[in-house]
Amino acid sequence: MCATCGCSDGTTAAIVDLADPHRHDHTHLHGHAHSHDHVHPPGHDHPHDHDHPHDHSHPAITPIDLEARILAKNDALAQKNRGWFAGREILALNLLSAPGAGKTSLIERTIADLGGELPMFVIEGDQATVNDAERIRAAGAPVVQVNTGTGCHLDAEMVARGLARLRPEPGSTVLIENVGNLVCPALFDLGERGKVVIFSVTEGEDKPLKYPHMFRAASLVIINKIDLLPHLDFSLATAAANLRKVNPTAPMLKLSARTGQGMSDWYEWLRRQSADAQRDIYLS
Repeated sequence: MCATCGCSDGTTAAIVDLADPHRHDHTHLHGHAHSHDHVHPPGHDHPHDHDHPHDHSHPAITPIDLEARILAKNDALAQKNRGWFAGREILALNLLSAPGAGKTSLIERTIADLGGELPMFVIEGDQATVNDAERIRAAGAPVVQVNTGTGCHLDAEMVARGLARLRPEPGSTVLIENVGNLVCPALFDLGERGKVVIFSVTEGEDKPLKYPHMFRAASLVIINKIDLLPHLDFSLATAAANLRKVNPTAPMLKLSARTGQGMSDWYEWLRRQSADAQRDIYLS
C-alpha cells in the first residue's frame, strides 16, 4: 500500500505498445494473493468440533512495516534500473508535476527541437488512456504508455517493464513522465539520474512549501507557462524564495513550453546531463 495515498498494493499496471495498441502486458505489482490451508501433520487426525482454542492468526503488519517493505523492494529494483542505464550510457530523467503543469508539452517541444541532436525515448505514465503517448509519438519519439489503473505513481518495476518494450538505444535520453501527482511519486526511486519537478505560474508561488518532499527531491525545478505572467498575480521572486526554503541547491529554470521562451536553458541543462551520464561510465 502506498504510504501516503493508500493506493492498493495489488495495483495492476498495463504496458501499452503504441506500435501494437491491441497488445497489453498486465503486471500485478507489490504482492500476490495466496491461500492458507489448515493441514495437520500425519497422526494428528481429529474431528474439527473440538472446543479448545486454535489460533491461526499471523503477526500483524503495521503500516510502517508495510511501507518499509514496499520501498525496500522498489529501491532494489531501482538500483537494477540504474545499472542498466549506466551500462548503456543512457540519461534517464523522472519528470514530475501536478496534472496540467505542462509535462507533455515540454517533452513534445523538446523532441521537436532537440531530438535530432539527442536521441529521445519516452515512458508515459497515466492512470488511463494513451492520449499523451499518442502526442509523443506524433512529435517523433518512440514511446511506451504505462497505465497504472488505481495507482498514483510509477514504480521501478513498471519502468523496467516499459524499458523492455521501449528498448532505448545506447547513449540516448529516456524521459519518464510520471503520473500527475506531487505527493507519492517523490517516494519512489525509478533508477533515474535525477528528478525534474515542473510547476506552472497558474498553480501559485507556494507549491514548494505545500509539497516540500517533492521539491526537496528535485535535481532541477522548472517554472512553466511564464508567457501567462502578465495575466496573473504570480511573483517569480517569491516562488524562488519558497523553493530555496526547502531546496537550497536545485537550479530553477523559467520557461514557456508553448512559446519557446527560456527553452534554450533547459536544452543546455539536458546536454550537460547527457554528457555527464556518458562521462561517468567512461571514467569507470
